[in-house]
Amino acid sequence: MPRFSPTILGTAEPAIPAARAWAARYRGQHGPALDLTQAAPGYPPHPELLARLAEAAGSRAAAAYGPIAGDPALREALAEDIAVFYGAGVAATQVTITAGCNLAFAMAMKVVASPGDNLLVPTPWYFNHQMALRMSGMEARPLPCRAEDRFVPDPELAATLIDARTRAILLVTPNNPTGAVCPPGVIHAFAELARRRGIWLILDETYRDFLTEAECPPHALFQDHGWPDVLVHLYSFSKAYCIPGHRLGAIVAGEEFQRQVGKAVDTLQICPARAGQQAAAWAIPALRDWRAGNRAVMAARAAACRAALNEGWTDAMGSYFAYLRLPDGAPDAMAAAEFLAAEKGLLCLPGPFFGPGQERHLRLAFANAEAERLAELPARLAGLAP
Repeated sequence: MPRFSPTILGTAEPAIPAARAWAARYRGQHGPALDLTQAAPGYPPHPELLARLAEAAGSRAAAAYGPIAGDPALREALAEDIAVFYGAGVAATQVTITAGCNLAFAMAMKVVASPGDNLLVPTPWYFNHQMALRMSGMEARPLPCRAEDRFVPDPELAATLIDARTRAILLVTPNNPTGAVCPPGVIHAFAELARRRGIWLILDETYRDFLTEAECPPHALFQDHGWPDVLVHLYSFSKAYCIPGHRLGAIVAGEEFQRQVGKAVDTLQICPARAGQQAAAWAIPALRDWRAGNRAVMAARAAACRAALNEGWTDAMGSYFAYLRLPDGAPDAMAAAEFLAAEKGLLCLPGPFFGPGQERHLRLAFANAEAERLAELPARLAGLAP
């Protein structure tokens, strides 16, 4: 039999299907299963957005190839939205639309690093980032974050981990899996560190639409005229507009970066799907108030999750996620997650899926469930510890 690539063999199995496989043994003894594995909006898209998606999907224009970097209308709308959100505009030419934010990250990595290079990635990390690096022959170098620091990464520690093969620092804020938010000062310190060391800052802000008003704007990096020399910003339409199945993301970076990433985009996706782009271009300005309302929905679900959990369980919470610490006497995370799925019908992800040193943690994606379902958490978690 022909051989498989060592990099793909060394890449972890997809995390969410593995966790859901445990639930196949659940027999419903505690009621319908409560699936808190995948970060997906637990409510539908705006009805007008659905109508426009349907109309666009049936159009002849959406069936044809579009521009490599995305439809101009969507690039312009996102550039304008960035100006409103961050208080500093970017040009539409500094925006590339991608088939989801995971692919945005993978294609950006083609620009910044080569096999054998490394990126500093705070742990716990988003597993698909590490997987994308591993299968490209790059190293995700752990930047450990502590619960005592609210899982906010330390720029001074990061400086000690950079070597001649380091090509970028990755920050995800609000964070997946912890929900932690990097304060503006920390983000700016990382940007300055990256600038001094001649590397990139990759800033994944998939969940930025769920920041509280007090946390906005999350940084002022776009106000620096030199931002294109250090910053690569990643964005997702999936959560804010409840359209993860339409796979829309974006890379915001300087024109020279965009020229280089265009090679990866043309090779790996040719162009993003057209129907979603057409609908999203309308949605960005038209649904601004609706998005703000969804922020309130998520805040209410976070409050319901917090109320349901014993304070001793929760190490971090925010945006879409609760990051739980297993109590003394409970099994380690892999065994605990399997027990909860198979015996209690509670599907969550064990900490080791999110990198080294996470054996005592579980991630709950509370965004998936209404408050009434989140109230079931104490009963579902019962039995983990004596």
